[in-house]
Amino acid sequence: MADTIIDIQHLKKNFGNLHVLKDINFHIDKGEVVTIIGSSGSGKSTLLRCINLLEKPTGGEILYHGKDICKNEIDVNQLRSKVGMVFQSFNLFNNKTVLENCMIGQIKVLKRSKEEAKEKALYYLDKVGMKEFASAGSVQLSGGQKQRVAIARALCMDPEVLLFDEPTSALDPEMVGDVLQIMKDLAIEGLTMAIVTHEMQFARDVSNRIIFMDQGVIVEEGSPEEVITNPKHERTQTFLKRFHK
Repeated sequence: MADTIIDIQHLKKNFGNLHVLKDINFHIDKGEVVTIIGSSGSGKSTLLRCINLLEKPTGGEILYHGKDICKNEIDVNQLRSKVGMVFQSFNLFNNKTVLENCMIGQIKVLKRSKEEAKEKALYYLDKVGMKEFASAGSVQLSGGQKQRVAIARALCMDPEVLLFDEPTSALDPEMVGDVLQIMKDLAIEGLTMAIVTHEMQFARDVSNRIIFMDQGVIVEEGSPEEVITNPKHERTQTFLKRFHK
């Protein structure tokens, strides 16, 4: 347990009478890449949103270093700086430049000086190949460029875990590779990540563990070899058939 960063126990999430998550149990260990796959509506994105409290769970516990973050005494902004999120729709501030997007959280939440925030922002923008766009307005960027900026912005907060919610699903096909390559590089560097994706080849190449969700429950969990190559459950097999050429 020593290296477990997030431990989820009996997590439930209801929206009215709709039970989106039903008794979810899983953990994320330091340095691990956990990929969550499943059909649309299976609860994958809701699960990620619960982990950094964008959605309040209906029941169960989410332990971050052993402390239940579902209890009210947590500083949500501090939590989200440590458990960062990259969204399907980028969520950049349209009225700010690329550089400002990467500085604002550092200054407001981490209380860094402008000089320090700028230096860190430029470092990560360079890392994702977007440094030359630092002074551009975010509305001027393509989808793939916006997503790279969003990843840089999340990295600027020095997160312990980075959550990716279908980071390539809103991108044109030719831009998907760039973003996935950045994520692969982060995995190689040892960043702890939980990723919701439909990119099965990427999931197979990068994941330590894959979780298959269906109708709000975890159906199957294991290594890429176990879940993608040799799935045991019929629901997993049926889901994966559509990806096999």
